[in-house]
Amino acid sequence: MAADRVRVSPATTAAQAELVDITTVAPDVQLEIRYAGAHNFTGRPVAGYQAPKCLLLAPVARALARVQAGLRGQGLGLKVFDCYRPVRAVQDFVRWAGDPDDQAMKAEFYPGLDKARIIPDGYVAEVSGHSRGATVDLTLVRCAQGRCTELDMGTPFDFFDPRAHTEAPGLNADQRANRRLLLQAMRSEGFANYPSEWWHYTLRPEPTPRTAYDVPIR
Repeated sequence: MAADRVRVSPATTAAQAELVDITTVAPDVQLEIRYAGAHNFTGRPVAGYQAPKCLLLAPVARALARVQAGLRGQGLGLKVFDCYRPVRAVQDFVRWAGDPDDQAMKAEFYPGLDKARIIPDGYVAEVSGHSRGATVDLTLVRCAQGRCTELDMGTPFDFFDPRAHTEAPGLNADQRANRRLLLQAMRSEGFANYPSEWWHYTLRPEPTPRTAYDVPIR
């Protein structure tokens, strides 16, 4: 979606933007909000992430809660890495991508990629659908006796490599089955996958497809 077709909301709080915390509708969703800490491709907290929370527009949060409910009976659940992403965070990513000297996290997140290719190859976008409050990055976990373990998806979250494509060749049978299980669970409630990232899903139709938000996550 072209940047000139999206306006940034004047909202300054989550309430004004009608963003809700996923834990209010699905308290058992696991959270590992990567950009609020240092375990992400920048190696530091990202601008706009002042708390490790998953905020989404209310219809999106309710749909995700339904996915979680459907998985629960199978002993499975969701672990969320990122949800709503402030515009200022996207701008922070772009600044990071333009700094060739900052490659502290290359070995973990983009070992086979020249950093100069991160934006041209689409791994970081100058405008993100996450800022519209309808996109979520997540994986599946299996829960037993109060402990939840991530299913093997073949690559980590935010791995900048063709192996992260949802239908990438070279996956073993379990990895392919796990990706398809996530795909089916999310599709069942109207979420569409971004084929270049097995973890990336957007509710269709989006509640506010022409509006982005820049509310800090607090």
